[in-house]
Amino acid sequence: MTARMRHRILIANRGEIAVRILRACERLGHEAVCVATAADHASMHARLALETFGPDALYRISSYQDPNELFAVADHAGATAVHPGYGFLAEDFRFARRVANRDRPLVFIGPSWWLVRDLGDKINTKRLARRLGVPTSPGSDRPVTDELEAEQLARDLFLFQEEQGVQLGAVLVKASAGGGGMGIEEVGDLDEFRSVFRRIRNYAKRQFGDDGVLIEQRLYDFNHLEVQVVADRSGIGPVHFGTRNCSIQSTGRQKRVEVAPGFAPEEIAYPFDAAALLEEITVHSLNMARESGYDNLGTWEWIVTPAGEPFLMEVNTRIQVENGVSAAIATVHGEPVDLVREQIRLGLGEPLGYTQEDVALHGVAVEYRIIAERPEDRFAPCTGEVQRFEWTARPWLAVHTHVPQNGGYAIPTDFDPNLALGIVTGASVAEAAERGREFLSSLTLTGRDEKGLPLSTNLDYLLDRTGGMLRV
Repeated sequence: MTARMRHRILIANRGEIAVRILRACERLGHEAVCVATAADHASMHARLALETFGPDALYRISSYQDPNELFAVADHAGATAVHPGYGFLAEDFRFARRVANRDRPLVFIGPSWWLVRDLGDKINTKRLARRLGVPTSPGSDRPVTDELEAEQLARDLFLFQEEQGVQLGAVLVKASAGGGGMGIEEVGDLDEFRSVFRRIRNYAKRQFGDDGVLIEQRLYDFNHLEVQVVADRSGIGPVHFGTRNCSIQSTGRQKRVEVAPGFAPEEIAYPFDAAALLEEITVHSLNMARESGYDNLGTWEWIVTPAGEPFLMEVNTRIQVENGVSAAIATVHGEPVDLVREQIRLGLGEPLGYTQEDVALHGVAVEYRIIAERPEDRFAPCTGEVQRFEWTARPWLAVHTHVPQNGGYAIPTDFDPNLALGIVTGASVAEAAERGREFLSSLTLTGRDEKGLPLSTNLDYLLDRTGGMLRV
């Protein structure tokens, strides 16, 4: 298969990312095949597949996480490539390897499977980072399976925090193969550490097929920054599309507001050199991408302390929910960027076609994750029906959603109740915040929950968080 041939791409995902992938395939001149479970029969991604590519472009499946079922669809539809989106099988290197190595091989739209394996492992990533002089959070850099050894590590970290003047220290127990906030528990008491360690190890084995566990220091009041990296199959000349700040999160460490760039030193005074810090984490991320031969889209995730100390947290070897906020502040050769389109193009073997000098970053963008949930109740999900979902088009606004605007959409109980992404751009933080408040305040999102009460959403929560963006 060559980069110039017309592909038929199986979109092995759902929701707004499936919609974005489908539209990117259409713009690139490729065909797309979608899948949907019974719970997703009313999703816009299913409807668009039929409208755009005809009656043979949609298949009913029982699960988005069954590789055999997905391969059966791919073969029946004559697909030549698979796009995993995010979540589900996107960071499962075994799935990526099967895609490429089966009797009827397909193109995996993502990094090569061995990169998904190596960089998807937090322990391996930490070792690579430390070898290159990249700062990582204090803690283990190899799988810990022995409880006594794990307990000694935790004891040392508690002692270190005490020496640093932290009054109520804590450590993080993390599944090394986890991601997106999954498989992480915080422990503030050495007496309870052992039971938490056992629980995370069992969870990791059950969820990821890998019981590797990391023990790390809990850092307080940190900012969560990300560097967006893009590379072609040569793996030689990666470029970055700037940074973003994902510090506004739920109690379960799930992101709710993302802002690009990661800091705004031109507008906000920081207690450290924010411009130099952004440059530092970008250089480190690109060095790791080059060293590993990274060959598609990826995100290097960082935590930054209030004193401006950066620590690499992990690498996400996939497209992310928030990639659109990075694209919103970027141009290549003066033209707008669609990072989903870039991922597909590069995944199919096309050369990058530009260098870092051709990428321009300008302005500020904010992405709001609009979710049916109850933030006041620890972000408990809310199910029910969306009856009206409307917004006013603006030149500075993009809304990505799988929810039909004409209403009548039953929120599936099978998945997280994410409804839409709203991306707002402005010339400055102040302008982006003002426009963000205008968008959220004028948005119409109504419905009923499972008890017949008004549908709960996080719109008020997002409004409340808009004013404090990018501050430490």
